[in-house]
Amino acid sequence: MTAPVVLVPGLGLGPESYAPTLRHLEVGYQVITLPGYGEKAGSADDLHTETLAARLADQLDRPAVLVGHSAACQIVVEATLRRPGAVKALVLISPSGDLTASSWRTLAGRWARSALWDPPRLIPTLAKQYHRTGFGSMARAMEVARQYDLAAAAAKLTVPTVVVRSAHDRLAPALWTQQVADRTGGEAWTLPTGSHLPVLTNGRELAAFIQRAAGVYKTP
Repeated sequence: MTAPVVLVPGLGLGPESYAPTLRHLEVGYQVITLPGYGEKAGSADDLHTETLAARLADQLDRPAVLVGHSAACQIVVEATLRRPGAVKALVLISPSGDLTASSWRTLAGRWARSALWDPPRLIPTLAKQYHRTGFGSMARAMEVARQYDLAAAAAKLTVPTVVVRSAHDRLAPALWTQQVADRTGGEAWTLPTGSHLPVLTNGRELAAFIQRAAGVYKTP
């Protein structure tokens, strides 16, 4: 039996960020946006990871595969800790959350080195999504996300977990993603192409991992 898939966009991104992946999915899915993650945050919105995770968990009405990208990985992990019975498996794509590299200066440098590998064709869609979410919302969400200890949270997980990154991703380097996978007792994979936005550049490959987690395929 396959499980439905619930996907949460990365910080600043919207539902369309998953379009290249969704084209290849052969299982039911839902994309859920949250303040800072596809939605503009209101002044009264609490953007703490735990609060956003509670909002996500409240929308899970049956066991699902949760998929998060970048800082959204923290939200899906926290949601799983809150409602483990509602989560069949996790797919963490390019996860952030390394407290040893969480200063604004370090994050900005890693982002710049990652962005060098992104094709220029992504600029229009990124600009549209970032504008919709709002740079103020993104900054507030990032300030909270960079203080969340993903490695510590991952060690508490009890569901099958797959961590996927791309070869040129400096925000989610190989040693970090392996550490996260090791904490979960899960798997870490590096795609041979792409950077921090594999949701936009490596959709077919990500879909294969998601479908395997959902019970569609037995191999990646």
